[in-house]
Amino acid sequence: MESVQGAPPGRIVAIGNFDGVHRGHQALLLDAATDAERRGLTPAVLTFSPHPQVALGRTPPPLLTTLGRKLELIARTAKAIEPIVERFDLTFAAQSPDEFAKRVLVERFAAKVVVVGRNFRFGQGRAGDFGTLAALGERLGFATRRHALVGDAAGPWSSTRIRDAIARGDLDAATEMLGRPHMISGAVVEGDRRGRTIGFPTANVGAIAEQLPPFGVYAVLVDREEGSPPRARALAQGVANIGVRPTVKPGETRPSVEVHLFDWGGDLYGAALRVHLVSRLREERRFSGLDALKAQIARDAEAARARLADLTADPLAGGAYR
Repeated sequence: MESVQGAPPGRIVAIGNFDGVHRGHQALLLDAATDAERRGLTPAVLTFSPHPQVALGRTPPPLLTTLGRKLELIARTAKAIEPIVERFDLTFAAQSPDEFAKRVLVERFAAKVVVVGRNFRFGQGRAGDFGTLAALGERLGFATRRHALVGDAAGPWSSTRIRDAIARGDLDAATEMLGRPHMISGAVVEGDRRGRTIGFPTANVGAIAEQLPPFGVYAVLVDREEGSPPRARALAQGVANIGVRPTVKPGETRPSVEVHLFDWGGDLYGAALRVHLVSRLREERRFSGLDALKAQIARDAEAARARLADLTADPLAGGAYR
């Protein structure tokens, strides 16, 4: 029987995509870790990369967390959990439910207990459901548990609900379900340096993989990643514009993310930043000229400072904001 190198045999395996590692995911992971300790087993989480829809040639849903961020949040939720990332390709997708249970869960990962969410499906064509998994477990020697959905008055917490909240700019709802503000990340790239000319220099964050909210101005917390493997540290609070900058670039269609950092100066070109979207201050709009834009940015900065005044680095994030 093959097992992950260096790990003792016998695992509780929680399976899922876990995009966002929201409060519902966190409850499932903590439950699996607690159960594993009680049984004397190793808790593990089995997740997939890329998203299954990518392998199947379909458009995946907007991304809440990159793979690295996902694994970081899983470890923060339950340090004992062993992460297992399975490459999801056409060969993997072609496995029958029986093959997945036998070859992956039992032979490779020595699963003694398998924990899944209420909507879990698996195997070629999503042919298997929890009943299928339970029947296979009885035959192959592992127990199965379906974790109860957790949520609020509006329904179960889910990645879909969070994406919908972000898409309509309801960051308070997204934060409540995630247990933290939604984060976007990328490297600082060369911009047109126009912000310097009006007294508000900005970092232009490019190559963002995560879902963007509607165009507008946001109060943000910013972390910087450094070292190898990268570790995030709190950098500054700030105000961000997400959009097409209609005042300075009329007709532009490509969105940009520009962040003005409070009480900080220096060269950030090439730096990897994490931008935590705390609050939406207003929609993006066109102004009559640079003087009007400058006055509005000053008001935005004042509003952002007030919104962020009581927020500090999170001890659970190892020196980062979130």
